[in-house]
Amino acid sequence: MSSKIISSVIAGSGSFIPENIIDNSAFLGHTFLDASGQEMDSPNETIIRKFHQITGIRERRYADDNMVASDLGFGAAKNALQNADVDPETLDYIIVAHNFGDVKLNSRRVDMMPPLASRIKHRLQIANPYCVAYDLPFGCPGWLQGVIQAHYYLQSGDAKRVLVIGTETLSRVTDPHDRDSMIYSDGAGAVVLEARETEAKVGVLSHLTVSDTIVQAQWLHSSPSYNQDLDQTDLYIKMDGRKIYEYAITRVPQLVKDCITKAELTLTDIKKVLIHQANEKMDEAMLDRLFKLYGMGAKDIPSDIMPMTINTLGNNSVATLPILYDLIERGQLGEHSLEPNYDVVFTSVGAGMNANAVVYRVPS
Repeated sequence: MSSKIISSVIAGSGSFIPENIIDNSAFLGHTFLDASGQEMDSPNETIIRKFHQITGIRERRYADDNMVASDLGFGAAKNALQNADVDPETLDYIIVAHNFGDVKLNSRRVDMMPPLASRIKHRLQIANPYCVAYDLPFGCPGWLQGVIQAHYYLQSGDAKRVLVIGTETLSRVTDPHDRDSMIYSDGAGAVVLEARETEAKVGVLSHLTVSDTIVQAQWLHSSPSYNQDLDQTDLYIKMDGRKIYEYAITRVPQLVKDCITKAELTLTDIKKVLIHQANEKMDEAMLDRLFKLYGMGAKDIPSDIMPMTINTLGNNSVATLPILYDLIERGQLGEHSLEPNYDVVFTSVGAGMNANAVVYRVPS
């Protein structure tokens, strides 16, 4: 009689996507400045057209005026718990990934106490004191790092069930005078992971994380507006796009390859590559570089291996991966599906600079 294996599997997922659609044309009236505070030379029509060509973003979602990140996270959590069909009181941990806490409309004040995880646990009305709720600020890879932490808990026997949420309202922390502000959006996604006895290993097969900080730490940071007439004590999200791009297309493909090797698989075993939705061209370049690491070219890349949401949802940081997964799981992303025994890669890169990857086998 074969012994059972404890696998860390996703029991259910959920998302909360705001209804407010912000088209690229909404930025036509903005005054875009460079880092020195000088107005950009090109007209806004040209700036926006080039932005769309590079990022693939044509629209994004913003939260309702009266909502904050914990509200979005609560909505995603409710959906995930319902889809998993589990009693919230049976959760051992609630891990909430975010980067700016609850930022109210027209405010630059970060509100992170009590932790968003505590706020969401309160909204869920979970009385169990041994359901531990905590936050995880780790840049855009925060949600996936939460999945990795949940996996450790489940494998150690310390937990049977963990709720991992990624939620963000980046529209509240973007400088309207920075053209990069068009990248960011709002949203939340969540999954319930549980320890499950299986005949063969499924769920999380392997994971890897890196943090590079020697010269990379400030490539994504918070700084004042480019508009010197605005309060220079207010901070907005800023980035060195070129350096981040170069870092992503070199660090992430190798990280993914190493993670696949750690799972004792090869690239041809992978059915889906779910990449943090940061920039369409960057994601395509990372996928292309990954295939080159295996000695393959563009003609070898399956047309359906990398589902995308960035075109219509923008970059909502920690929420992009769980939203992407949830949309596929619920059959709401075209022909994409996650069939039993599919081997899937999750990967993300962001502030820190941090990057991570998980190889996941869909349970039957």
